[in-house]
Amino acid sequence: MRYVKPESFEAAATLLRDEDGISRILAGGTDVLVQLKAEMVEPDLMVDLKHLPGMREIVAEDGGFRIGAAVSGAELGEHAALKALWPGVVEGVELIGSSQVQSRATMVGNLCTGSPAGDSVPAMVTAGAVARVQGPDGVRDVPVIDIPTGPGKNSLSKGEFITSIYLPARPSHASDAYLRFIPRTEMDIAVSSAAVSLELDADGVVISAHVALGAVAPTVLLVKDAGEALVGSKLDDTAIAALVGAVEAACNPITDKRGTIEFRTKTAGVLAKRAAHIAYTRAGGQA
Repeated sequence: MRYVKPESFEAAATLLRDEDGISRILAGGTDVLVQLKAEMVEPDLMVDLKHLPGMREIVAEDGGFRIGAAVSGAELGEHAALKALWPGVVEGVELIGSSQVQSRATMVGNLCTGSPAGDSVPAMVTAGAVARVQGPDGVRDVPVIDIPTGPGKNSLSKGEFITSIYLPARPSHASDAYLRFIPRTEMDIAVSSAAVSLELDADGVVISAHVALGAVAPTVLLVKDAGEALVGSKLDDTAIAALVGAVEAACNPITDKRGTIEFRTKTAGVLAKRAAHIAYTRAGGQA
């Protein structure tokens, strides 16, 4: 295995493009190092990106934040301004692994792994987050929702990798929340999950809503009908019932040892309802 520490993003993209064998990127390392130890993969090329400009930085940009691909979950949780702006995104990332894992794990790694149950992804989707992708042909910006394409798969071409995530600005009467169900109390994979992002008017009426689900389909689902069900309401019973109905209708899960189709579908609706109420309160709404 060749270990390379390139001097630029462009050099890294060229290395990855030209490698005929198996290549892996080292940024957080919590996935790839486990795979190496378990002998699940034996890369021909390991490209270390942690040292490159911006990879370990959180920078204010146009009212939002640009988060480097090697920023850890622990660093996100310690960033007060980011946590205040997008609390649901941060709480999703903070659910990835133990305290030790949190010191290395990254939201970008969680995204690129392509797990339908990735905790960082649903809230990024409801936030309208955008990934900055470096490749052999230059840089392009891609909505986070378009990165995962199936379990263990993503839309990045050979030689491409994500250098940062952009979380946009938001108005004052807006917030988000993320919840998941797991069989244990911590350090487990979501059986189902839901993220909700809301914007309210001065009277507390929802004027914009986005709902995303995890672990109930091959990729994270952005459920348009569920968001629309909340618009024009103060989360009254009718709106919540419509939200739950839209969520359950959108679910397309599997049955496995961790949960049945029926259980995943039911819990997704419950989690979406609870996350909506949390986001509403955080945005300044009065129940």
